Amino acid sequence: MSDEDVRGQGGQRLDRVRLTGVSATGYHGVFAHERREGQTFVADVVVHLDTRRAAATDDLAHTLNYGTLAEQVVTVLAGEPADLIETVAERIAATVLAYPQVQAVDVAVHKPQAPITVPFGDVVVEVRRDRTRLPAAEPVPADAPRWVPEGGSGSVPAVAAAPSEPLPAVPVPPVPVASVPLSSGPEAPVPVPPVSDAAATAVLPLGALLAAPGSDAVAEAPAPPVGDRVVPDRAPEDASDEVVDVELVQDALDTAPDAPVEVVLAIGSNLGAAQDTLRDAVADLAESPGIEVLDVSALARTAPVGGPDQPDFLNAVVIARTTLSPRDLLRATAEVERRHGRERTVHWGPRTLDVDIVVYGQVSAVTDDLELPHPRAHERAFVLQPWAQVRPDAVLHGLGGGPVSVLAATAPDRDGVRWLALDWLTAPVPAAQHDADAAAGAPDGARLDAPLDAPLDAPLDGPLDAPLDVGTGPGVPGDRYDPLDRGAP
Repeated sequence: MSDEDVRGQGGQRLDRVRLTGVSATGYHGVFAHERREGQTFVADVVVHLDTRRAAATDDLAHTLNYGTLAEQVVTVLAGEPADLIETVAERIAATVLAYPQVQAVDVAVHKPQAPITVPFGDVVVEVRRDRTRLPAAEPVPADAPRWVPEGGSGSVPAVAAAPSEPLPAVPVPPVPVASVPLSSGPEAPVPVPPVSDAAATAVLPLGALLAAPGSDAVAEAPAPPVGDRVVPDRAPEDASDEVVDVELVQDALDTAPDAPVEVVLAIGSNLGAAQDTLRDAVADLAESPGIEVLDVSALARTAPVGGPDQPDFLNAVVIARTTLSPRDLLRATAEVERRHGRERTVHWGPRTLDVDIVVYGQVSAVTDDLELPHPRAHERAFVLQPWAQVRPDAVLHGLGGGPVSVLAATAPDRDGVRWLALDWLTAPVPAAQHDADAAAGAPDGARLDAPLDAPLDAPLDGPLDAPLDVGTGPGVPGDRYDPLDRGAP
């Protein structure tokens, strides 16, 4: 594992607690015999934290109990099976980062008995996760049961014996599964590409990620074993120009919910007439098919976090109910951004409009284009404070989550929230209106130095009195965006 230093929030080098060689019998892997017979898995864990307070007080409560940690690592190794050891490493990292004193963790998971048909020494997957790059998995409870294979007696052997002979490679027909751009029609013929390592590292379950629309399951024919991956046979050279008709491959985030799901959306703007832009954005969301706006928070004026010199933001939170899938909701919000001229040219730069999905029900998932809940929502006061205002009892689920009001009070950028104003949907806010007037004579993106002491027209605990009716309107696909990512990663 990397020996690179990890720095704390104050820039100091963090201390390390190393736990190496923790082993257990697990049932992880893509092959039936791995799930049935099990094999030995070994984990090394390096925890990065500040141990000075523990040393000064000689109190275990201020550091990490490595005995308890070792038991939790074994719980993951011997627990619910995963297809990939990447997933096992992610679960261990999430479990370690659940301790508030831990700032970062390195995890290496070894699979020395992997079903590889050539001589080898070991297979190791290493990951580093910290408070800014959270794990793509949930912590495993300490009381989670050990996995017992089907037909097992209830006892788990300490070590599974390695196969006495290498597993023979059995040739099978290639499985025609391919990813195609979302813009491609379902009837378009698409050449089948080879499966890459990147495609095998998705966080969602293998069956959910590879299930095609209209199919009940993934093809069950095994391919020749290559480490912890499933790779189809190469196509014959004379078939290189062959075109195969396939269905569009989708994952679980493309599946519409069985019942309407409550979602939290964050909206923000710091260019032009920002209040008018946000007001129109709320109306556009309410008119989008499959989205019902339930509540809108107070309007917050907030200082930019990171990035170039730029105006303050106006932010709000929208509570809505949707029948759209997570990815269809992503496309709908991106379309609202597009209508208002959103351009993504400067990282953390000024923006005409941000619309971001903070949470989608209780879904936790990480894909290339969408992370749920938003990985930085727990530390963004410009989202947490308006959210707590409109939903005082709200709880952010997932790693780093908790009661929204508590997170809002401790967020690193909490001092950057200048004020909150109610009734902004139906009446101009004086300071925000000053921004709009100044914007009319200022070049696009210029700083608007509006006063921050304009009086508020309503108390912060007053009701929002502008109910919105759901209408209909078009929506088109959009690309990935990350409007909460306004500060240091």
